[in-house]
Amino acid sequence: AGKTSIESQLDSIAKDLLAARGESLVLCGGNDETNWLLSYGINQMLESFGSTINTKLANNLRQGDDKAFASLLSDMKAGKVGVLIMAQTNPVYNNAKGSEFADLLSKVDCAVSFSDKNDETSSKCKYVGALHHSLESWNDAEPFTGHYTFSQPTIRPLFDTMQWQAGLLGLAGKDSNYGAFIRDKWSTKTNFDVCLHDGFFTKDKSVERDTEIDAVSALAGIKVAAPANGLELVLYSKTGMGTGNLSNNPWLQELPDPVSRVSWDNYLCISAAQAAELGLQNKTRSNGALDGSYVTIKSGNVVIENVPVLIQPGQAYDTVGLAVGYGRSNVGLAGDGIGVNAFPLSVDGAHFATNITIEKQDGWHEFACVQLHHTMMGRRIVQEVSLDTFLNKPASTDDSKGWNERTKFETIGQKLTADKANLWTDFDHETGHFWNMSIDLNMCTGCGACVIACHAENNVPVVGKDEIRRSRDMHWLRIDRYYSSDMTKDRAKEEGIGAIKMYKEMEQPSESPEVVFQPVMCQHCNHAPCETVCPVAATVHSAEGLNHMAYNRCIGTRYCANNCPYKVRRFNWFLYNENPEQFGVNYSMNEDLGKMVLNPDVTVRSRGVMEKCSFCVQRIQLGKLEAKKASRKVRDGEVQTACMQACDTGAIQFGDVNDPESKIAALKEDQRMYHLLEDVGTQPSVFYQTKVRNKNA
Repeated sequence: AGKTSIESQLDSIAKDLLAARGESLVLCGGNDETNWLLSYGINQMLESFGSTINTKLANNLRQGDDKAFASLLSDMKAGKVGVLIMAQTNPVYNNAKGSEFADLLSKVDCAVSFSDKNDETSSKCKYVGALHHSLESWNDAEPFTGHYTFSQPTIRPLFDTMQWQAGLLGLAGKDSNYGAFIRDKWSTKTNFDVCLHDGFFTKDKSVERDTEIDAVSALAGIKVAAPANGLELVLYSKTGMGTGNLSNNPWLQELPDPVSRVSWDNYLCISAAQAAELGLQNKTRSNGALDGSYVTIKSGNVVIENVPVLIQPGQAYDTVGLAVGYGRSNVGLAGDGIGVNAFPLSVDGAHFATNITIEKQDGWHEFACVQLHHTMMGRRIVQEVSLDTFLNKPASTDDSKGWNERTKFETIGQKLTADKANLWTDFDHETGHFWNMSIDLNMCTGCGACVIACHAENNVPVVGKDEIRRSRDMHWLRIDRYYSSDMTKDRAKEEGIGAIKMYKEMEQPSESPEVVFQPVMCQHCNHAPCETVCPVAATVHSAEGLNHMAYNRCIGTRYCANNCPYKVRRFNWFLYNENPEQFGVNYSMNEDLGKMVLNPDVTVRSRGVMEKCSFCVQRIQLGKLEAKKASRKVRDGEVQTACMQACDTGAIQFGDVNDPESKIAALKEDQRMYHLLEDVGTQPSVFYQTKVRNKNA
């Protein structure tokens, strides 16, 4: 019998891995022991240990122990626990046996919880120790073997709080000054002041590694489970929300999920085919908002009602997904009552559940989704090239065709690219600085760290779920997500399919689509359509290539937003600050304590004003002033936008292209470089690097 498409893909992946023996790596998600053994065995075959896997370092960031927690529950039932001290943990919420644990706390004579909030667990304890904020605390840590980090307070405690370590020192009858405790501990081992200044300390230390596991023998004793009946549920954490520890942070609640593009919610992801069978729907309202059906989830004795359903392209049939970190109580204004708690479905700490059933309920759930279109509809928005073509075929040039072909316009006598075919007089960008940004689509994972960094740096307001549903989100930077479609213009031409049918089918993602993420912010166009239509010159072009906004001059016509082909301008429909009655969830602008997160270098905008990405102009000015004080030029990399600084993959780069030695100048000359919507002729200062996709993977 012939191989299935999945088997063929696995064969191709296996050949690629074997061809890169000693330079390849297989990762495993979840916490299933069998999957980890499989991953371990494959990496042994690929000779990854000692090459792509460092066997001398241990990752200490995750040290949970499900068996130890089960033992604690057993001891509590037996009345063997007289004193229980918990620090920065919330098992009543984030454990499948949370309700049982809450009941057993009443049998403990002295239950103490150190927490910054009177959360689900703290509210069940007899004593609660109010904790310092992390910025008020001393701490040390060993995230990896031999790598130590230190933190010190940046502000005096605002309230009558303490560190849990100081509380334990006090209970032990010792000096509760934890800062002095850390200093005394490390001063005998190294120069503590130098380590505190640097923030870290390294020591030549290797982890004692156990005897190498014989994965093949270990797997031989494991029986393959019988195929499960019903649906399989996968529990996952969103990149922004995680396990819900920071669910009262409105920035994270309003951050759209990179795949579903939904904020302020969790939901049951389901395939389109299964949704049709069960009568589950998503539908778009007349105002562009997305609604979805409700279901009840049943797994054993666990029943969760009123779970909204989101039809997810690429979701495997007979599987559903639900994010943890939601359904909180006693956490705060932004986090209480948002979504449903999925942790009760995590039996014995497993990240999945089998044999679950779902039943449709009446009613419609209102989603806050910022992107309803799934595909590029044949447009050249994200440009891709296969790895084989990238390695073996030339890129396009002014004189020859190839991959990454640029748009050319017919002019008298010759065809010209968009940067040369101008209807406008060019600005002088050869004198002084010319700030540009590069975004590498190969490196962007869609995590959203840049979006949150932009919020924090530029005082971007949180508007809440209702405003997001009205398409009034204020994100200066968005990350568009696109799925591939089986229908293409070439296929339509080959099969003789008409334009109407072609575009209709282009709207539908593939059954197993490829996905790409594209960060989009103000492109700081050198022929900016927004500048030409503003009747009061509130948006103007600078000598350094920036598209400036003069907030005090803006009268809110919104002509600029209408004329922007990239749709990156945001309008303040309401007064989002000093307006707690209407936008209390935006507490960083409506509470005295919350206002401490505001950046004093950036003005807080008022109602009726347009705003957008400024390339962090305040940071540019600071960089120039620091260079001026030192009587030197601005160094390459000295000025970093907030998004560039937050991007952990280095996908975003920023700099002065007039510096020929700069990284940004080299990236602009790279053969993968292209501009978004280049054929519009806006000549953006933001450019992208073509995504190279390994079709075998």
